[in-house]
Amino acid sequence: MSAHFSAHAIEGVPMIEPGDALAQMFLDAISANGLALEDGDILVVAQKVVSKAEGRYVRLDSVAAGEEAVRIANVTGKDARLVEIILRESTQVVRMKPGVLIVRHKLGWVCAQGGVDQSNIDHADGERALLLPENPDASANRVRHQLYELTKVHVGVIICDSMNRPWRLGSVGVAIGAAGIAVLEDHRGGHDLYGRDLQVTLISRADAIASAANLVMGETTAKVPLALVRGLRHGMDQAGRNDSALDIIRPVKEDMFL
Repeated sequence: MSAHFSAHAIEGVPMIEPGDALAQMFLDAISANGLALEDGDILVVAQKVVSKAEGRYVRLDSVAAGEEAVRIANVTGKDARLVEIILRESTQVVRMKPGVLIVRHKLGWVCAQGGVDQSNIDHADGERALLLPENPDASANRVRHQLYELTKVHVGVIICDSMNRPWRLGSVGVAIGAAGIAVLEDHRGGHDLYGRDLQVTLISRADAIASAANLVMGETTAKVPLALVRGLRHGMDQAGRNDSALDIIRPVKEDMFL
């Protein structure tokens, strides 16, 4: 286990357009910040950058709101077309009230608006919404593979989004996609300092790294969608792990609060 690590904000990543080659753009920005990738580094990438590169936009004027979307829009005060997009991205409405719509995303996350976002995107040609990547784990793996092809360096990649948590104020960075790292550390079957058996201790390593990176990446207008985390080689495999960020999601049958 590493005794220390560092998280570096990578400034200067240009505005991303659909089809952009993220790996090369990231390497250019890392170099411009006076750094170079090393084996064991972890790149934490803001979800919005990946979604933009993958063209995950929906124009609101292309959406016809159904009856359920109109009903929910009347309760929440949201645009019915936006609600329709959220419903298409989700499998269950969990909670709603004026200004709030919490759903279970079709990949399993319980989050506000199913990750559908309208902030920090260009609406000059008409109002749009940006969806989460269709398969964030695959997106992370693709970036990781491309970085290796360009550098021959083994790194981990985390796709990070900001989410709120029940019972606590404020959002934190969480991992919605991962490649090349252990997303969970399972200490069940071990012992605490006094020899007691550990029965339920799981550590969400990927979320912890995403949260640490989020502190240097910032939010809203910070324009820093990339961080390089160094010193956390534990839990990495040069051959590449196949852990999924979806492994972090608690199974529905175990969820006591839905």
